[in-house]
Amino acid sequence: MLANRAPRFSDEKGYTFLELTVVIFLIGLMVGLATPRIRYALFTDDLKGTTRTIIGLVKAVREEAVREQRAYWIHFDLESNRYWVAWASMTLEEEARARERASALPQGVRVKDIWFRTKGMQTRGEAEIRFSKKGYVPHSVIHLGSEDGRAFTLELSPFLGRIKVYERYVDFVS
Repeated sequence: MLANRAPRFSDEKGYTFLELTVVIFLIGLMVGLATPRIRYALFTDDLKGTTRTIIGLVKAVREEAVREQRAYWIHFDLESNRYWVAWASMTLEEEARARERASALPQGVRVKDIWFRTKGMQTRGEAEIRFSKKGYVPHSVIHLGSEDGRAFTLELSPFLGRIKVYERYVDFVS
């Protein structure tokens, strides 16, 4: 009766429990070491976060201009590193309040300059990007930079509503 039984250990190929344990441990170690860097890059990088914020603002202002059928402006104070939105029928008092409540960019992130096809490069003072009631915007470029030398370039397309994003400083000439 015992002679007909298959042997307990055969020549079948496979992995041992120890080999699987070591592989799982190594994978866990690599994920554990990489997760903080991934989390930092995705969630705490102020330059990338500011870039996403400005892109969202541009899209929202364009949509608002079309919906309300009036001109809108995004103002950038390049000296104080702040920005705010204004619209065509604003009173002087409303505009002053909007300027007071302007959003500040995070520490270490700056609007380096804004380029306009018609006006050229603006590096100081106050720059404004106008959105027509049809959502059109002059061909313009926003350059964002961080203290560590990284830069993003946001190119606003006049008629298509697209924003091209470059993960470097791209120079545009008039």
